[in-house]
Amino acid sequence: MLSKLAKIPLIHRTLIALSSAAVIVGMLLIPNDMNVQNTDPNALQVGRSYPVDINPELLVSPEPNRNAQIRWEKHNVKSGESSALLFKRIGLSARLLHNLISSDDEIKDQLSNLKPGNELRFGFNDQNELIQLIRPISSTEIFRITKAGDSYIPLHESKPVETQLNYAQATISSNFWNAAISAGLTPNQIMELAGMFGWDIDFALDIRAGDHFEVLFEERFVEGEYAGRGKIIAASFTNQGDNFKAIRNDKDESYYDQNGRAMKKAFLRSPINFRYVSSNFNPRRLHPVTGQIKAHRGTDYVAPVGTPIWAAGDGIVSKAGYNQFNGNYVFIRHSNTYITKYLHMKKRKVKTGQRVKQGQTVGTLGATGRVTGAHLHYEFLVNGVHKNPRTVKLPQSKSLTGKAKSDFKVQAEKRLDQLARYSKYMATSSPMIIH
Repeated sequence: MLSKLAKIPLIHRTLIALSSAAVIVGMLLIPNDMNVQNTDPNALQVGRSYPVDINPELLVSPEPNRNAQIRWEKHNVKSGESSALLFKRIGLSARLLHNLISSDDEIKDQLSNLKPGNELRFGFNDQNELIQLIRPISSTEIFRITKAGDSYIPLHESKPVETQLNYAQATISSNFWNAAISAGLTPNQIMELAGMFGWDIDFALDIRAGDHFEVLFEERFVEGEYAGRGKIIAASFTNQGDNFKAIRNDKDESYYDQNGRAMKKAFLRSPINFRYVSSNFNPRRLHPVTGQIKAHRGTDYVAPVGTPIWAAGDGIVSKAGYNQFNGNYVFIRHSNTYITKYLHMKKRKVKTGQRVKQGQTVGTLGATGRVTGAHLHYEFLVNGVHKNPRTVKLPQSKSLTGKAKSDFKVQAEKRLDQLARYSKYMATSSPMIIH
């Protein structure tokens, strides 16, 4: 190492020595932080904390918080009122409406399809500018329009729905409708219940005093507020001693019995809405012409003129016409085995050769042909032989199979257990007999 330094010219060695000495002297002169008393009031030392005076007013954004400043007005659409008339009535300009509907097609659709009673909520800032517009779509969904610069942005918002189960039951003494209303069911629930069991029970003619039903259904809540009834989860109906059960399958939203057989079958027991049919509890009806109790080849349904008549099942209209005995009539061939006939109608709604679906209106009830009063005469033929449509064995229901069936039976057992526990509780407290 020394031999290498000796080879460096003398002047260079001298400069290196002086530089090294300067560095050493500088290091020795650096003061210790802990011993320094800094007299400069503006100087800050590393590693120490210093209090800071802050003026909160200087932290407030010059742009106001629009959500906190919104003033809301609620207005309902009046009969015959368009969005233009509504805006004019509440003092908003046509230009504002134009800006809204030209901002987005969805906004245009929502403001162009207003109906009487629709509610709109208008949100203004402290300069009376429209900042937001809300249109409730349902109890769980709203359509919100928000101002963004010179335009408006649409947004659909859904609120989470919570459900809980409720229960209703009744023993019938006068008619099914009154019993269900008294038990607390809504009209929609009553029709849903009748629809579930409508392939097994003729609700127009088969209901009797002493029949009993139990229903387990959903109630919906949004943000803690009641938001209406949901679906029927499970139900039991005892008709003239026969018990039928229906459970809703969560996977396909259809109803099955406890063994996984579909409640829906090839034919309805009744081709007419039970609400229209009179005298539910008269099993020995007189023939409307002969006055005899002896049954004739079919079933008569007495109801107001114009009552819709449904196709009992899918099929093709084999005949649709008029004669002096049948009046206006429709015959439907459902297969090589089954035929249904509908007589004395006021009007026919289908033509010969037309394909029809179960529940489709094929005509309206009337008093045409050989009759003394308005009624529907309905016949059900199996291989050309008249059968009682209220008791004939209908084609086998479609069943769940495999894993779908086993999964459903676990679900059905749980639902029926819930139904039974509710029923037991009601029986041990105060049985409900509806009059």
